[in-house]
Amino acid sequence: MGNPSIEAAIKLEKKRADRKLKELDRESSDNPVVGLFNRVVRDSLAREKERLEKAEEAFKALDLNKLKNCFGFDTFYATDVRRFGDGGIFIGNLRRPIEEVIPKLEKKLSEAAGREVVLWFMEEKANDITKQVCMVQPKAEMDLQFESTKLSTPWGYISSIVLCVATFGTIALMSGFFLKPNATFDDYLADVVPLFSGFVTILGVSEIATRVTAARYGVKLSPSFLVPSNWTGCLGVMNNYESLLPNKKALFDIPVARTASAYITSLVLAVAAFIADGSFNGGDNALYIRPQFFYNNPLLSFIQFVIGPYTDDLGNVLPYAVEGVGVPVDPLAFAGLLGMVVTSLNLLPCGRLEGGRIAQALFGRNIATLLSFGTSLLLGIGGLSGSVLCLAWGLFATFFRGGEEVPATDEITPLGDDRYAWGFVLALICFLTLFPNGGGTFSSSFFSDPFFRGDL
Repeated sequence: MGNPSIEAAIKLEKKRADRKLKELDRESSDNPVVGLFNRVVRDSLAREKERLEKAEEAFKALDLNKLKNCFGFDTFYATDVRRFGDGGIFIGNLRRPIEEVIPKLEKKLSEAAGREVVLWFMEEKANDITKQVCMVQPKAEMDLQFESTKLSTPWGYISSIVLCVATFGTIALMSGFFLKPNATFDDYLADVVPLFSGFVTILGVSEIATRVTAARYGVKLSPSFLVPSNWTGCLGVMNNYESLLPNKKALFDIPVARTASAYITSLVLAVAAFIADGSFNGGDNALYIRPQFFYNNPLLSFIQFVIGPYTDDLGNVLPYAVEGVGVPVDPLAFAGLLGMVVTSLNLLPCGRLEGGRIAQALFGRNIATLLSFGTSLLLGIGGLSGSVLCLAWGLFATFFRGGEEVPATDEITPLGDDRYAWGFVLALICFLTLFPNGGGTFSSSFFSDPFFRGDL
């Protein structure tokens, strides 16, 4: 939703077309080829001018004086108004519950404007004073903006399928990196099938939770796009909103549904692996993971401690580890660990990642923008310090998922303490999962000896 007026842009293009037509009328040439070329250009400009005239009628700016008469004591009392694009921003205060005001006022404004309009209610802060505002825009312009970024197209679905196949390939490829030495094809299948199934289960459950929650709020989602990675197999799922969000609760609940369900499914897989084998070590079907994977953050370091014991009677470290190979981990449990890491990456408060959407719902656009900038900066520092994952994810989050979501229709109604509590819990898990703790970007260990001494 931009400030420049579409009507003004159309008028500017009409003037350019008129100027070109007048220039062609003044030109004369005896060369038949040049004359034919000029006639073709003139016909093309005439058709363009006709299309612009039709578009100008469709995207005519709203009459704010006429619209202001629709506001009153029974809906939203407007004290001031200013132009914004082809619509306007009305400053005032609500006089009735917002769920009653929106349909009533939207009907009045549409009748006064002679076409459909859309409304946003939000708070605007100026000079330490917070005021309620109602933003009004022609619905045709919003439809045009959603149409221009729409991914629910044949090419969008084809791209989604291609990325899905590529991601399944990178998951299968990544699985082979953790096999024991001299592993056979049967060993590969025995290890890859549970890892692959576990990862797909996490993606599937989170996708279902996301779409069910979006449907509950009446929000249309684009096709889902998996992000392949040769490090984790998959770096998450991306999709866009292709309709307006009704309120901040929808902006919060939809990404929380994806991330919380992914965390819970990951935990269930790890617990299921422990129940099935009596440990996280996987027995004969174990994958072998470098200890640095666990050293890299507090949560995984704690999981490494749980998998132990890691010192025997002689003080040897990592008795279950195979020298030069790694720590044995059950494939299903490892799928759960990777699921937590990937989910935490998507919970970073950056742009239109799930964490960025949650931050916008919790704190508003200004703070969310600052958090996004800070996150991008930290990822960039991590990349310059040698972390390929930080560099790749930082570039992806900044350039492919940058920016902010369109405003929700109701941004005035508070989220409530329960949602802030959910946000705190998810932020804490994300921090514990991704906070560098030695073995990665930084060299010092967060935990001291004897539990995490030495290296392979």
